Amino acid sequence: MAQCRITEIFYSLQGETRTVGLPTVFVRLTGCPLRCHYCDTAYAFHGGEKRDIKDIVDEVSGYNPRYVTVTGGEPLAQRSCLELLTALCDLDVEVSLETSGAMDISSVDPRVVCVMDLKTPASREESKNRYANIDRLKPQDQVKFVICNRTDYEWASHKLVEYDLVNRCEVLFSPIHGELKPAELADWIVEDNLPVRMQIQIHKYLWGDQQGR
Repeated sequence: MAQCRITEIFYSLQGETRTVGLPTVFVRLTGCPLRCHYCDTAYAFHGGEKRDIKDIVDEVSGYNPRYVTVTGGEPLAQRSCLELLTALCDLDVEVSLETSGAMDISSVDPRVVCVMDLKTPASREESKNRYANIDRLKPQDQVKFVICNRTDYEWASHKLVEYDLVNRCEVLFSPIHGELKPAELADWIVEDNLPVRMQIQIHKYLWGDQQGR
């Protein structure tokens, strides 16, 4: 039976994306090939516990959720993540995948909502962006830019045009918590009339960096 290495499973409010504020079960997989300077889940780089996919799905089902998010780390760094995603979709809930954009998403179950980062220059992992993924995005998917400074903002604004992102799916601009004031990013977006959704990570304001939140 296929297994995934799991750091944690927990029930909380979704802190960002289109389903922000909705009760969601999070399945955090262990491991990530990237080292973004602002990463807030470095505890998921190593360790974890190997668990059968059936056991994972059974635990998730016990919460009777409407929404499930598979996150990391980088979930797609584990091949068995694809099987896990399909098994979760079979629960007839909305399943989202938070992925760095550095891994191929072509084999992800089409029922999954992909929330895919494009890594900005300040992340220090811009070179890992797999731009071929953009052609595989579905209308229900979302592209996320974590913005650290004005240079990141201008870079992301250019990518909007270069890849016609707003005509593919929803685009999210998120200020890096503790580095860029949300109001500053909001002003830039309004001034340039960008067709993007600004978001803040509400879980950080509710619970700080507390693990399992």
